[in-house]
Amino acid sequence: MVDGGIVVLGGTGFVGRHVVNRLAAEGGRVVVPTRRRGNAQRLNVLPTVNVVEVDVNRADELLRLIHGASAIVNLVGILHETKHASFRKVHVELTAKVIAACGASGVRRLIHMSALHANPDGSSRYLSSKGEAAATVATSGLDWTIIEPSVIFGGEDRFLNLFAKFLRVLPFLALPRADARFQPVFVGDVAECIVRALSLPATIGQRFPLCGPKTYTLRELVRVVGETVGMQRPIIPLGRTLGTLQAMILERLPGTLLSRDNLASMATDSICDCPFPAIFGVRAQALETIIPTYLAPEAAQSRYDVYRASGRR
Repeated sequence: MVDGGIVVLGGTGFVGRHVVNRLAAEGGRVVVPTRRRGNAQRLNVLPTVNVVEVDVNRADELLRLIHGASAIVNLVGILHETKHASFRKVHVELTAKVIAACGASGVRRLIHMSALHANPDGSSRYLSSKGEAAATVATSGLDWTIIEPSVIFGGEDRFLNLFAKFLRVLPFLALPRADARFQPVFVGDVAECIVRALSLPATIGQRFPLCGPKTYTLRELVRVVGETVGMQRPIIPLGRTLGTLQAMILERLPGTLLSRDNLASMATDSICDCPFPAIFGVRAQALETIIPTYLAPEAAQSRYDVYRASGRR
């Protein structure tokens, strides 16, 4: 069905859109599966990208989808569970189906995005499910590469943008696990590494942690966001009990802003103990350089002007 192209599972997501755009810019043929074609409106206009309505959780449809592909890039992942999508179903079971489909169709190359410090014995269901999936990939017998990013930031992230939203409307910010440490990595750098891995045989059978150039506590990240949006607010650190109570409340609200499993993940610092992998030829970009382009007041005003013009108001 693909005829030598690259299938990007999760291609309509935050990282996926960057990967697909990068592949398309190189003129590569890309197939992006989605349950609803409307989810991929910005990808439909790319001339070498074919958006296909398919349920990749169905083994038969997945097998037909990847038949003839040169490589599979699996970026599918969730940060919060729902009644229809558990960590086990999305991370573990789908990965097993992808591996089985690759074996049945003869597709050898698999790029799999995991998470930094993912481990079957991880501190959260998220990290443990990601770790179990990565372990399955590593024993699959395929030509695999596993990418393990820290928290990813960029124009449409659900991390720094969330703090910016809170800081714009709240007089203070109650922050659980304020001293948890992160080494955020730019989405464009992650996408570039994934794309370059496809043409680097030396990455086969290797895992690559990806972190940005600087480590921050969660409190420090919120302060950087506050400086960028021009809304510095008092930060009130929450202890374990109050933080858990806050998460219990927020995980029941629409959109799931924070869950108890998120707090459990933060018990493991999301930082690297190694430099950015030199093999990709990518220099990790600093958070302070990138976030003004989408969080600064003038950036927000620019987006508003575009929306107003497109709406003819």
